Amino acid sequence: MPNQNKPEDSTAPKKTFWHRLLARLLELILSPLGIEVHPDVSVMTAPPEADILLLRRKTGRWTKAQRAHLPDGIRDSQASHILIEFKYTESFNEAALEQAMGYDIFFKRSKKLAANRVQTVLLSAKKPEAKTLSSLGYQATEYPGVYRAQCPIIKNVLLLSLNELSNEPHNLWIKCFASRKKVKKEAFQKLDKLGFVSIANELQWFIKGLMQLSFETLKGEKDMALEITPEAVTKLGKEFGSLWLANLTVDEVLDRFEAKELASHLKPAERLAGLKPEEVLPHFKPVDRLAGLDPKFIEDYLKQLKRQQH
Repeated sequence: MPNQNKPEDSTAPKKTFWHRLLARLLELILSPLGIEVHPDVSVMTAPPEADILLLRRKTGRWTKAQRAHLPDGIRDSQASHILIEFKYTESFNEAALEQAMGYDIFFKRSKKLAANRVQTVLLSAKKPEAKTLSSLGYQATEYPGVYRAQCPIIKNVLLLSLNELSNEPHNLWIKCFASRKKVKKEAFQKLDKLGFVSIANELQWFIKGLMQLSFETLKGEKDMALEITPEAVTKLGKEFGSLWLANLTVDEVLDRFEAKELASHLKPAERLAGLKPEEVLPHFKPVDRLAGLDPKFIEDYLKQLKRQQH
């Protein structure tokens, strides 16, 4: 019989709750757009928490701004509650489907919601096997990576395969959690090209932290002896951002911003520092150059000009 009083090994790798990292990313993206994001949702009156995520729409239907940040399958759903079961390390199989079906049934019963108000989504980081899809009755839709079943019992459980989703901008956020490093790396790179991954605020820090978690500093959760929380990922991204900025040259920093944006952070005196009057005045109309001057000063200057001409 094992020793129940044995202290926990503090150096052992901690489990990464990937669904909480996904929830935090979606919260940063979707909350400002009127979509509530809830991790660890209870699906019954008094159950243990399940590793599922709820997106609840505050608007009557998805707005254009919301759809721009929601993946295929979800962005076209008419349901107001999107219940997500995220499988990061496990493969799509019968047990995973039964679990999602149970969550779907009990959530609707406990919340007294009609079937059309809830869409349950099984989010798979790994690509489902063809034979598993066939045996469980799932078929590909017009959207890559989106699978539906026609069987009435399971038709309300939508399957999304992150490795297979298209590279449309609205899919990139969620593809950061795909199992294949090549797919994740491409998603991060495309987000960077779209201008989303600049070290500026918590969303960008969090994304950069995910990149570090996936490819660079951490080299996977097996090397970590600390629990990887959303806060830890944000901190990691912020620290990396500070280090990254510190190693940039002045020209590299300036290249990332438009001149107008840079000028907006400078005081008037700072903008004019080092410039001669003849370099500045040609950019102003004569009437603008005279605006605000004391009339007596203008008269005295005109008299001085006349004396110089004679």
